[in-house]
This record gives sequence, structure tokens and C-alpha cells, in this order.
Amino acid sequence: MPKGNLSFSRAYWVSQKLLAWNMEIEHAQFSMFASKNANLNLSAGGVKGEDLVIQLEEEQGRLPIKVIEKFPHIAHYKALKLPDGLDKKYLVKSQLAIACIDADGIPVDATGIQLPGVLDDLFSYDGPLGPIFTQNSVMLHLWAPTAQSVCVLVYLSPSGGSLLESVQMKEDNGVWSVCGPKSWEGKYYLYEVTVFHASTQHVETCLVNDPYSRGLSANGERSLFVDLDNGSLKPEGWDSLAGEKPQFEAFTDITIYELHIRDFSVGDKSVDPNLRGTYLAFTLPDSAGVCHLKKLAESGLTHLHLLPSFHFAAVDDNKENWKFIDDERLASLAPDSEEQQAQIVTIQDEDSYNWGYNPVLWGVPKGSYSTNPNGSSRILEFREMVRALNSIGLRVIMDVVYNHLHASGPNDKDSILDKVVPGYYLRRNTDGLVENSTCVNNTASEHYMVNRLIIDDLLLWATEYKVDGFRFDLMGHLMKNTMISARNALDRLSREKNGVDGAKVYMYGEGWDFGEVAHNGRGINASQLNLTGTGIGSFNDHIRDSVLGGSPFGPPLQQGFVTGLSLQPNEHNHGNKDDVTKYLASTTDWIHVGLSGNLREFVFTNHEGLEVKGSEVQTHDGVPVGYAGSPKETINYVSAHDNETLFDIIMLKAAKEVPLEERCRINHLATSIVALSQGIPFFHAGDDMLRSKSLDRDSYNSGDWFNRLDFTYESNNWGVGLPPKEKNGNNWPLMKRLLGNPSLRAGKHHILSAHENFQNLLRIRRSSPLFRLGTANAIQARVCFHNTGPSWIPGAIVMSIKDGDKGMPGLAQLDPLYRSVVVIFNARPSEFVAPISALKSLPLTLHSIQEASSDARVKTSFYDASTGTFKIPPRTTSVFVEAR
Repeated sequence: MPKGNLSFSRAYWVSQKLLAWNMEIEHAQFSMFASKNANLNLSAGGVKGEDLVIQLEEEQGRLPIKVIEKFPHIAHYKALKLPDGLDKKYLVKSQLAIACIDADGIPVDATGIQLPGVLDDLFSYDGPLGPIFTQNSVMLHLWAPTAQSVCVLVYLSPSGGSLLESVQMKEDNGVWSVCGPKSWEGKYYLYEVTVFHASTQHVETCLVNDPYSRGLSANGERSLFVDLDNGSLKPEGWDSLAGEKPQFEAFTDITIYELHIRDFSVGDKSVDPNLRGTYLAFTLPDSAGVCHLKKLAESGLTHLHLLPSFHFAAVDDNKENWKFIDDERLASLAPDSEEQQAQIVTIQDEDSYNWGYNPVLWGVPKGSYSTNPNGSSRILEFREMVRALNSIGLRVIMDVVYNHLHASGPNDKDSILDKVVPGYYLRRNTDGLVENSTCVNNTASEHYMVNRLIIDDLLLWATEYKVDGFRFDLMGHLMKNTMISARNALDRLSREKNGVDGAKVYMYGEGWDFGEVAHNGRGINASQLNLTGTGIGSFNDHIRDSVLGGSPFGPPLQQGFVTGLSLQPNEHNHGNKDDVTKYLASTTDWIHVGLSGNLREFVFTNHEGLEVKGSEVQTHDGVPVGYAGSPKETINYVSAHDNETLFDIIMLKAAKEVPLEERCRINHLATSIVALSQGIPFFHAGDDMLRSKSLDRDSYNSGDWFNRLDFTYESNNWGVGLPPKEKNGNNWPLMKRLLGNPSLRAGKHHILSAHENFQNLLRIRRSSPLFRLGTANAIQARVCFHNTGPSWIPGAIVMSIKDGDKGMPGLAQLDPLYRSVVVIFNARPSEFVAPISALKSLPLTLHSIQEASSDARVKTSFYDASTGTFKIPPRTTSVFVEAR
């Protein structure tokens, strides 16, 4: 029987001179085999079919430190040295294998070899890539060091039609290039790459897009020769837009609203039907959706986060191919019917909807959101969207998905990077198989040219599309070095040289630490705990879970601070009363930490009466709650596109007897904790309108029906049928009871009230710099929590923020209007009454914005200066100010 398996790649070529293999055989001999035509095979006598055999020499001791830092998961592997004088640039283009025989010459094992280490060592490249336009020519450059041949194929049409010309490209140190005529501009092209592909064990000839494409035909069938600097692709005033963008002083002035491009306008009847679901819908100043955004911007919203808008799979760019359902038929069905989801599911992979976390090519806008997916329309229209949003006071954040790719291998039409340099761009396990912990096809930013591609792409969007921020999907699967390098690269952009102020471009993402990268398994990754001090933000899931209860992965009825934990329990068994009360107290500390910017070093009095740092407050599994070094590193949120909407999670968790009016107040209470916290508040589109997805916990492919937004405020989309069974079926009995209850359907007055309350929160945050402190020191000196320690009154948080006086010793004066601010979050189903001795005798009054609001309940909030006693009505957030 043959020993080994060449379909696995369990050895690593880690540098020019070294290989690493997990083989511990005494007195063994190691050899490397190469075959340009992929003729290697295994027999009982070992590896056969080679063009070349190379004897390897065992190195004594460990792998070099630099190698271990790059590949920590193979630190214990044996080091094997290559002889001098080899043509390594030839070898990397061949099928390679390594074999071991024992002292008697008997084969022990054989395997393929992973190449990223040696490719980085030999071929790291910082020169031009993609199409470069000059006055008279178009230059193409493609990094493909393992390719045996590369041609560029030029076409006149976006699909079909005959080939205009095929031009052989020339290689120089792994980079293939060609100089073409200026007449190529406006035409389409593909690369024909001949390369060994380990996944098939064959030399493959693949047709593939340019990884640095700047334009595409529909569905990425071909790349487009397009010069982004062409004046016809620039909206009026485009080159001077940097000077007209909405201004802010510091990142902590940012407030973020997360929105899906199609959700925004597909149901808006004030939008031309041909523009619904497109970039251009954002350019219509009088549409219902744009008017809604204007109101939010005028109230204090600063940034609009758009879900993926690069070229992704799963939505056909050709609108004529979309399938639709009969909305009128669905609307006639019962609110708790199974029929709506059944019809949605039948077309869900052929309709117009997907969130877009299926990246194919990062550097081109998605064609399905344009009016014409062929040609350059998508480029101009994306730019027009950015300009229009900037003009109404909103900067634009792009959701980027660099942690994985939708496809791999030589045959999938959506595979690009893995066709160009197979096995390089994707992170592989110790068998040589692609890691899939993100969901599929994890990328490897620890590899030099992957890191470079990510940074190049960010700079493209920042300079050519003037995007104002980036949200990194599953950021923890990228390396910390990639994120820091990206931050530095953006900071170097200037208005004078690049047309943008890169220092104003904000970066944040999901710092979850799991999969093969967990605990720095593939190098120091961009996780929450590792990003302290970088100025890069990460989502604070601790405040989300403590405010709402449980986690997205736990029981749906598990309650939290605002949803009734301990104080108005639902039918879920949370444990005995003492344990539940203690759990409420301990998780309220998580909220204290979050309200103070989730800072690692922030000191406060915890529920036991002890002075602790934010990092000393820990979750049930020992993870520090506070991790940020500064408030700009914290994204506080309670809802996002993932999981249930805020309204839906409240509907699930609130006790049966809680009426709709009170559930709406819980919604407002949750958003107020986010809005009035230090750090950067983040809201899901519709948090301000009681948005529902009919309890769908994962609506990424649930069509327009479950994802609808109504900017006429007539409906919040509650009770439009049971959500799709695949992700929600286990909870259908609970959901059916809720969706079928007519008393839980919000009316227009509920939605308008929520919208007003949300705008008021934005106005209050904007009204004082005390809500937007920029440093950890400022927060420590000014923010204080009361109603803490063993004698606390459960379900209420009292936070004060103090300012200094100009010309007086102590704190500097920041706020010209208020000397101090006191915020009380009363999540109790009853009134909160408590004397706060530290706040006695202050001339506090209810904030004028709340005094002028239509919320009658908040106006009953009361403060007695003589005793320092506050009386706050149930489920209410009250803001008191000490005027100067």
C-alpha cells in the first residue's frame, strides 16, 4: 500500500531555504519532488512521476522565530533545509510533494506542500497591479507567481460575442504584465491563467476576472477596462467633495445607523419604480426615505452604514431574471401563518434579495443596485449616492467583508483569487484544506499579498468613492497588523494629495475571537482584547447581552436589564430568586462599564461595593467586559442586521402580561442606553420605528417581505407571517402565540412616538460634549455611577457627568451650557424613588428637549434638590441638567 496522500498538503514551504513538516522519525531521509505537468503519484515504492528530486537536510532546533510568528500553529514542526542553487521560481509553478523514508529506505509518508511562506519570501510585491491608464495606453499587471502562463482576452461585449484579441503576458518575478492600446478602454477582458491547482491535483487553465478589476459586466462575467478618473464618471463637484463633507471634531462625535441598500427604497412608493432598491434612490431629496434620513441627520445622526455594496454572489445583477411573489396574496394571510415563509423560500435564491456577505470581488460596486449592471453606470451611481448622502449631513460607511470569499477552486464561476494563485489567498488547515470557520473560504491576511490587497481595496474606496468609514465583518479573523497597517495607510491620505482626509475615516468591526484564529492561533488577530490602543472600534456585545438578556445563541426568553430580569419575569426558568437578583446586579455592572466607554481601566463601584476596573468585571466564562483603551474603540449597540430586531427581541423576552405600550417604552429605553453612552452609538435601521421582521432571527435571505421598512410609518412589519422555518422553526410555537395576538400590533401612533423619542435622544446626545468625551482620562474624571453596591435598587442606573468651570482649578470646561448632567435609566415596571446624596443640592432640571417632547410620562420625572431625591416613572430614561 502507498504511504501518504498527495491530495493533502501537510508540509509547509515557509521560507526560501526551509520547509516544515510534522514528522518525527529518527534517521529518516526527506526528499522534495516536482512535476511541472502534475504527474506525481504514489506507489508502494514512494512518489513517482517527478521531473526533479531534491534531497532535504534536517535542521537542528526549532523553526526560526520569524517563521513561528507567521505560522504559530506549526511551531513544533521539524525544519528541513533546501540545498543552495535551486531555481525556486520554477519549482513554485510545479506540483510539489515531500516524502520521508526510514533508515532502511522504506517509505513512511508523503504529502503535498503549502506555498504561502515561500511566495511571500520570494515574491512580495508593492508595484502596480490591475489596469493603469495613460494618455496612450492601458497597462495590466497581475501577481501570479505560480502561474505557468497568462494571457489577457479582450472582448467588445459584456457577455457572449467573439473574442477581439488574445495577448500573451510577460512575467517578471511573479508579476505578469502587458501594455495594450488606449482603445481597450470601455471594452471587457478576462485573464486566461494556466496553473497547478492542488484542489484538483491538475494543471488547470482558468478564465478569471482581474482581482484588481475596477469595473465589471453583469454578474462579474467579465472585467471592464474603465478609468475611474474619467470626468464622465464624476458627479458635479466630485473632486471638491472632501471640503463639503459633514464635519465632526472627533470619532466620539459619530453616531451610526446601519441600513441595507435595497431595504431603504424597495417599498417606498415615493420613489420611481425603476430606482427602487438602487444607489440612485438615495439621491431623491423628496422621497419618504430620504426625508426620514434628513430628520435623523438634523437631530444628530452623523454616519450611515451601508450593508455590503461590493460585487457579491447570490443576487443576479440582471433584474429581468428575478422572481417575485404576490405581495397582495401574502398580505391577505394570517399574521401567524406558515404560508408567507413557504412562498418566500421557494424563490429565495432567485429573487432580488440578499444581505451581501458573499464576497466575490471587493473593488467594484454591486451591479444589482445600479440601473444598468453593464458598463460604468454602477460607478457613477455609487458616487452620486455618496455625494447625495453627504449633502444631507450624513457620511457613508461601507461594510467590507475581507474575512472570507464566496467561492474557491478552479471551476466555480465566482472563484477569482483562488484561480489566480491557488492556495495562497485562503487560509488552510494542517491538512491543506480550506478553513471555513467564518462560514466558508476563510482568507489569510497574514500572507503579504492578501494583506496588501485588503489595504489597496480600502484605499480605493476611500479615495475613488470617498467612503467615510469601514465596518469589518468578522474582523477578528483578520490579523491585527492588517488593521493597523490599514489605519496608518488611511491616516496618510490628505485632501491636498488624495482628495480625502483619511484621518476622518473611521474603522470598526466585529472583534469576535473564534475558529482557527482564536487565542492568536494564526498570529495576533484583530479581536476585541487585542485592539486596545489602536483607535479601531469593535462591537461591544457585553452591553447588548446585559441590556437585552442572554445572547443571540441562548434561549430566546432569557431576560436582561430592560426586558424584565428579576423584576417582571417571563415563563423562562432563570433560576431561584436570589440567583436571579445577583445576576441582574452583576450584569448591570456590564452596563456601567459600557456606559463609560467599555474602558479597560475605568474604575467604579460594583454591585458588591468594591472599586473595580472595567477589565476586572468579567462575563460568566471569565472574559473581561471592559477592553477598550479609549472610547473611540467601543461601538455600543443592542441591535444590528444580525439576529432579531430590537422590537422583536423585546416581544420575545417581555413577560406575557406586559402590554404593547410598555413594550414600546422598553424599545425606547434600550436605545437610550446606547445613545447616551460614552463611545460610539450604533443603531440598526428601524430601531427608531419599532422595526419588526416578524421575529425572523436571520433575515439574510428572507426577501423583501420580511425585511421591509415603511417610511410612511403605517406599519412596522410585525405579524407578516411566521419567519422562515430553517432558522426559526424551533421557536414557531412561541412565535405563533405572539404574532397571532392582535393586541401586540403597533399602530402608526406607536411608530411615530418611537421615531420622535429616537430623534430626541440624538438631540440630547448632540446637546452636550459631556456625552461624547474623547479620552479615557476624561471619562474617569467626569463620569460617576450612583445607586451601586449591595444596597442598590435593582433595575435602575444613575449616571452623572460633571464639567469644570472656565478659569477655575480642576476640570477644564467643555460644555458652555451645562455644568453637569444626570441620566437615570429606570427599567423597573414601577417608579424609581431614591435619594442620591452625592447629587444633593444641585440645581437640576429636566432636559428642555424632554420637557418639550410629547412623552407625557417622562415629564413627570422629579428631582428634589433639598434631599437629592429622584422620582422616575416606570420604564423611562430621564435626563437632568445643571445649567450654567
